[in-house]
Amino acid sequence: MDRLFLVLLFWILPLSTWADQHLKMDTSEVTIAEFSEFADAVGLLTKAEKEGGMVYESGWVTKKGWNWRTPYGIPSPPDEPAVHITFDEASAFCRWKKKRLPSRKEWIDAAYTENRENPTDGFQKGKTYRFPTGDSPEGANCLKECQIEAFPPPGKKNYSIKLRRGAGHARTATTKKGVNGLYDMGANVWEWAFIGQGPQQGTMGGSWWYGARQMEADYGATKPRDMAVVYLGFRCIDEK
Repeated sequence: MDRLFLVLLFWILPLSTWADQHLKMDTSEVTIAEFSEFADAVGLLTKAEKEGGMVYESGWVTKKGWNWRTPYGIPSPPDEPAVHITFDEASAFCRWKKKRLPSRKEWIDAAYTENRENPTDGFQKGKTYRFPTGDSPEGANCLKECQIEAFPPPGKKNYSIKLRRGAGHARTATTKKGVNGLYDMGANVWEWAFIGQGPQQGTMGGSWWYGARQMEADYGATKPRDMAVVYLGFRCIDEK
């Protein structure tokens, strides 16, 4: 009996640990306020603060004054996502919080497969969805299919005057709550994910710049790890 119990325990515990993986993922993207606390504490001056942040116009351009404090060159609310952050700057923040950036696999599991024992908002345990918002992209902050222009999230600022395309990101945790109770895993801003030691790193979930296709799990985007761009932020995962 004891041996049977141990065998069952051996199989059940790994499954439970895997099933609870989503609980370790931050519910929302790291905010300007959160990154400010980190930068002030460690005395960090980011690449974008020194050189400017990037945005795509007729090609990639770097704009002085565009950084995580002022994403579009003007002050933004503290609960907006921190963008213009490189992969290594994001990693440093997560380590400071005693967390880390998620791997691409961890990010995909949390974004698309409902793992909660008692899901809310109509999600079904064990189901893998096409989008982080469910079967449809509606409710995310993306172009076109998300219908965000008709139904903007509460308190969203319109940054279209500063952009050649789109209206910019929304405040964190104001769009539709998605799979595993997480916000903005689809669209709003791309999110860094670890894909191995190398010059390119994963960028997940799409952003306000794109339509719904970039929100799908198989899209497979990457960016240079030292890139600081207006539509790219991050969230952390806790190993505790």
